[in-house]
Amino acid sequence: MQIGRVIGTATSTVKHPTFQGERMLVVQLEGTEGRADGEPVLVFDRLGAGRGDRVLVTSDGQILQEQIGRNTPGRWSVMGLPDR
Repeated sequence: MQIGRVIGTATSTVKHPTFQGERMLVVQLEGTEGRADGEPVLVFDRLGAGRGDRVLVTSDGQILQEQIGRNTPGRWSVMGLPDR
C-alpha cells in the first residue's frame, strides 16, 4: 500500500473488456515528506476520489481481480481515502 495524490483522470475508447464502466485515475505516488515517488500510475477507483485528493492505493492484483474480473491486466486500485 502507498499514499498518492490524484492528478487527473484517464479515458480510453479502446480498452480491455474488464475496464468497461470502470473509473480510472492518474495518481502520483508519494514518498517521504509528500514528495513524488516515481512516475504516475493508472489506478482503478470505486470510491469517488477526485483531482487533488490523497488516496491509499495498492498494487495487489488479486484485490482488483475480485472487483473487476479474474483476467484483468489492471494492477493498481484505490483502497481508501485518508483523513486530511
